[in-house]
Amino acid sequence: MKRTGFIVLMVMMLILSACGDKKEAAGGTGGGEASSGEAGKQKDGGKMPLKWFVVASADAQLPAKDKDFVKKTIDEKFGVDLTVDYMPYGPDFQNKLNSLISSGDTPDVFYTDGVASNQYIKDGVAREIKELVTPQTMPNYFKHWVSEKDLSMYQVQGKFARAPIPYPKDIYRSYYIRKDWLDNLGLAMPANYDEMIEVMKAFTEKDPDGNGKKDTYGFTTYGGGTNMSLDFPEFVKHGLIGDFMVEGDKFIDTRTDLRMEQVLNDIKKVMDMGIVDPDWLLAKNGQQLEKAEQGKVGIVLGVGKNLAFDNNPEGLQVKTKQITGNDKVDWQPFHPFAKTGTWLETVPGNPFLLSSQSSDDKIKKSLEILDWLAGEEGYLLTHYGQEGTDYTREGNKIKINQEAFKQNVTDNGNFLTVYQWFTPVPSPEVLGLELDDPSITERDKKIVETIDSYKIVPSVGTSVVVKEGMDLAGLRKRMNEIMVSIVFDEKDASKWPEYRKELMTKYGGNEIFNYYAEQVSNASGKTVTFAGE
Repeated sequence: MKRTGFIVLMVMMLILSACGDKKEAAGGTGGGEASSGEAGKQKDGGKMPLKWFVVASADAQLPAKDKDFVKKTIDEKFGVDLTVDYMPYGPDFQNKLNSLISSGDTPDVFYTDGVASNQYIKDGVAREIKELVTPQTMPNYFKHWVSEKDLSMYQVQGKFARAPIPYPKDIYRSYYIRKDWLDNLGLAMPANYDEMIEVMKAFTEKDPDGNGKKDTYGFTTYGGGTNMSLDFPEFVKHGLIGDFMVEGDKFIDTRTDLRMEQVLNDIKKVMDMGIVDPDWLLAKNGQQLEKAEQGKVGIVLGVGKNLAFDNNPEGLQVKTKQITGNDKVDWQPFHPFAKTGTWLETVPGNPFLLSSQSSDDKIKKSLEILDWLAGEEGYLLTHYGQEGTDYTREGNKIKINQEAFKQNVTDNGNFLTVYQWFTPVPSPEVLGLELDDPSITERDKKIVETIDSYKIVPSVGTSVVVKEGMDLAGLRKRMNEIMVSIVFDEKDASKWPEYRKELMTKYGGNEIFNYYAEQVSNASGKTVTFAGE
């Protein structure tokens, strides 16, 4: 494909601009010297240069090389010079990845979401992996995290070109509430949806933090500028949980279901009450938690076992205390639908892809490193730091040295989260390990007990994928445009059935979701159908 000099120049300017951002660049790794397409060129004493582009938390920052003990270990152990570029996932991440690909500088390994991966596979950006990602080449990956069946059912376009990131089997997804605010107002923990709305109203109108100002909201979430957030409890209120469900013999795409009319009407009601942070739509993922940590909202949805632990220096509880200066802060989990169903059982999530530009040697070496990350040695280093310094081990029990971990990791850019992209699951028990952490308080243990008590709804049982010619991204883009328009601009959601018909016909929803239903039927042995237009 021919490109004008202007386009090439603009692409390169975008790349240089993106690389200049400290939050986006792979700090201290010297990543600009070789591209993943330069298979024959080696640097740093003959070591093989590798480039990865991965997802990371908004606060992550890789340190200088001499302080990055993970990079040092990987480089020495595998004879490479690994550059890890990283950003929080969202439109900026996708734009930068697309710029790298357009400029011919596709990373050897890169993270993306399921929809984008289809296009990369169709365009030949991602290479086929059937002979590369196997139990023989990646024994840790298959032993501990992903089954061969998971992998085979995860493929699209009739090609074997993507693999799922190791995913959690336990669900630690919950609403968190400022119990200290409840106590200040003499309110009980909400036990159902109506009580949750009443608490949100009180948190907005009755000065729960006692500062004499009306400057707090009941609830916030994030929309990334474009999306209707599934964090709103109105989805579950109307029986729509997660992305896809099976009800009886019917396959349900929750966000295009007819019940979305009631969901959107209820969301409009709570927004009209003024009890939801009005800036939620523009917030990126992570910024909703920042609002909570700043003492601006009293309810937020969070994911992660230790999100509000007393011992998590980057968690909701500790950061809120630090930022607000209030030692009485007490974030506690709750869910208005704890007894009827809060979320779905897990299936494989987002994938990693391998560049078709990269040499076989680079790909094989990258897969060796990924499998090491999925095993005991790599997991321990990237989650708990250096043995004997940041943690000690006795048998299968791991004990964190909190002071050293804070100094070497937390205060050093919280950089281990960058390397945790491939094993984001805080589940050492998967590897037969047990975290012996004296800093885990009785309060922390009760948080886990509470969330473990929530009812989890059966999933569709398999990952579902589109095939060539299906434009799921186009459908979702239009769907979100409609939802945002209804919530912010229209009188009510009465036009939703009409909009849904447009999504099912003009945007291919019938074809896509019938194909999904076929995949679910094949996986379960039970015939399910999609009720479209």
